[in-house]
Amino acid sequence: MKAVEAPLAAKERTEKAYEAYVKEKTPVRVLAPSMAKAFVTGGAICIVGQGILDYCKALGLDKDTSGSWCSLILVLLSVILTGFGIYPQIANWGGAGALVPITGFANSVAAPAIEYKKEGQVFGIGCKIFTIAGPVILYGIFTSWILGLLYWIGKSLGWV
Repeated sequence: MKAVEAPLAAKERTEKAYEAYVKEKTPVRVLAPSMAKAFVTGGAICIVGQGILDYCKALGLDKDTSGSWCSLILVLLSVILTGFGIYPQIANWGGAGALVPITGFANSVAAPAIEYKKEGQVFGIGCKIFTIAGPVILYGIFTSWILGLLYWIGKSLGWV
């Protein structure tokens, strides 16, 4: 019985040491300040977006065209700021406020491309560009396909 207990005790010590290591390395965040920072960051991004929308409408563009330009410009700004290393600092400070909007998605595509460009066009950028955003794109397309199929079936049966 003693021969079985020794490996179990060693395993438990290893697990406890690992848990202590994880607890030591995991950043501690206080909820209220983190939420406030996310709110301010997301709000600032939305203010910039609203400014772009208002400017496009002032130029005489319709609502849909203004929205397209707004998305395009926000993505472009995000990629440029990612390239200069500014957007990761914004995301680090603002948390989910910087990661949830379209700018966060653009950052998640641009950051791996910038990080792995030294490995070449194919094996660096080509293979790594969608490491973070790939699952979002995949499941977004798959979910859209399923919902479209359900809508088509509902329409065919007269439910919708």
